[in-house]
Amino acid sequence: MQIVITNNPLVRDKAPGQNIEFHDTDCLGVFRAARDRIHLGHGLLTHPLSGSVKPGETPYKTVIVTSEKGPLDEKGLSLIEESIQTCVKLKASIKKEWSDTIREDFQLIDYSLIFDKP
Repeated sequence: MQIVITNNPLVRDKAPGQNIEFHDTDCLGVFRAARDRIHLGHGLLTHPLSGSVKPGETPYKTVIVTSEKGPLDEKGLSLIEESIQTCVKLKASIKKEWSDTIREDFQLIDYSLIFDKP
């Protein structure tokens, strides 16, 4: 099994059978939660910057790590640390107020990158 770390309500609500770890935070918070899991021995299964949507362009992000612990995933740790730096760099450009329709679109894009279709 895997752990799905997300701040996306669509992933939380529409991914039955998945081990969802929902965080009411921004993309940076999701990346930090994934990094914390990697430090505990979980392996990174999805690239934090998957798709062509940058963390400065969307409020939602989903990252999957292994549920099993093992040796430190050094490559995964490096990827998540680089993603955190990218997110910090782009965070100033995040638009804070989107309509509900646009937020739903962002949720669907993030969901589709991980699970295909809702």
